[in-house]
Amino acid sequence: MSSLFRPEASPEEEALDAYSAIVTRVAERLLSSVASLRIGAPGRRFAGVGSAVALTSDLLVTSAHVVGRAARATAAFADGIEHEVELAGVDPPSDLALVRVPDGGLSPVEVGDADRLRVGQLVVAVGSPLGYAGSVTAGVVSGLGRSLSTGWERGRVVIEDVIQTDAALNPGNSGGALADGAARLVGINTAVAGVGLGLAVPINATTRRILDALQREGRVRRGYLGIAGGTQPLPPAAAARLGRRRAIGVVEVVPGSPAERAGLRPGDLIVSVGGRPVSRTGDLQAQMVGASAGRPVEVEVLREGRLLRLTTVPATLG
Repeated sequence: MSSLFRPEASPEEEALDAYSAIVTRVAERLLSSVASLRIGAPGRRFAGVGSAVALTSDLLVTSAHVVGRAARATAAFADGIEHEVELAGVDPPSDLALVRVPDGGLSPVEVGDADRLRVGQLVVAVGSPLGYAGSVTAGVVSGLGRSLSTGWERGRVVIEDVIQTDAALNPGNSGGALADGAARLVGINTAVAGVGLGLAVPINATTRRILDALQREGRVRRGYLGIAGGTQPLPPAAAARLGRRRAIGVVEVVPGSPAERAGLRPGDLIVSVGGRPVSRTGDLQAQMVGASAGRPVEVEVLREGRLLRLTTVPATLG
């Protein structure tokens, strides 16, 4: 006579469905590489709290707005180990910074490629919200290619090509890891734009160049236009004429920026910069990193059905 009941599942099998198993596996691999970053000198009141992720045995990546221009900070890991760290480089336009642990001994993460992400893909956020080290949340990629306009000590900057996720982020998560289902680092959490709306700086070819420059020189040289936007579809007639379907839609133009002086407006669709087609903010950012600022650049935009060529002179940042 067959049993009316299935064999009793082990506690592990009961607790871990497929989704939970992935999140747990990612957490186990990342927790030793993500620190709570406390800004300020030991023995004094900390000026701020964020998160940081070990990239090498002696370098952690975090958010530029977390460290500011602080000379020193303390990185505390979930296992109780603490390291004194020093600022190695900061890049406000990408909201990325590097801090160095002079003694080394960190456990680096595996680095992935955010350009391979797809909307709806599972992602896991690991950080230190409200100073609680080793906190884990999960969600999906809600959007790609976003722009984030934010303040900085020298004025407003636009962070390009950010990842939008519904993984819960809270104050203190900034600088923490956003990982894919294989525990590869694909983003650095940067902002909470609303309930269920977190933003992360992607780790891709462009940001790897930024991090390499920070490691070598402590800063990044680039051109700056001053727009916020994202990928938008071209109208059918324009798409047929240009032979492509997407452009960068301008959502905001920073007052006083090179883009404003050139005549760019919210609602414009940028189809090329410097003669090169662009369809997402990452394309624009890749052209600006290492670009020779101060030289005229032609920007082609679609406005009210007409193609216009505007000339802008990118400002120097870095």
